[in-house]
Amino acid sequence: MKLVSNLVIYGISFSSIDMNKKILILLAIVPMVLVVSGCISDTETSPNTQTNSDTISTSGAEDVVKIPISEVSEIVKFYQYNSGGTIIQYFVVRGSDGKIRTAFDACDVCGGYKGYRQEGGDVVCNNCGRHFSILELGTKNRGGGCWPSYLEHTEDGVNVIIKESDLEKGKSMF
Repeated sequence: MKLVSNLVIYGISFSSIDMNKKILILLAIVPMVLVVSGCISDTETSPNTQTNSDTISTSGAEDVVKIPISEVSEIVKFYQYNSGGTIIQYFVVRGSDGKIRTAFDACDVCGGYKGYRQEGGDVVCNNCGRHFSILELGTKNRGGGCWPSYLEHTEDGVNVIIKESDLEKGKSMF
């Protein structure tokens, strides 16, 4: 195994520094680069956010996930769906107009590695900080750019029903 002997980072030559010091310097630089580039986030979910992976799955002509409407409120509730080891995250919320909205916890641009949090009547992208009114959710991206990715659902009066095939459509974001 050959180690690089003339390492240059940001115009600084490391050729005259011994290997142990090079390793220590790299260990210090890499985390800083990750923080600056946004790969590490200290963003936490809002205290108004809930996570739930205990959705009810049923089998029939088409597999679906059912969430009791009684669990849906104006507080965003996050759910997870396991697709062959890939965790697909999504959320359900009732707007102040009474309509239920569903969306992937993933941005059309950024994907699902950071997701959204709730602040009052908005969801906020944990990556870029854009605010989206809950009343505007549940539609396909109308203008490009950051947008909580569309997740289709239906309601039967008792449950919010999401087809597993619709959840699978978002798998590539996670």
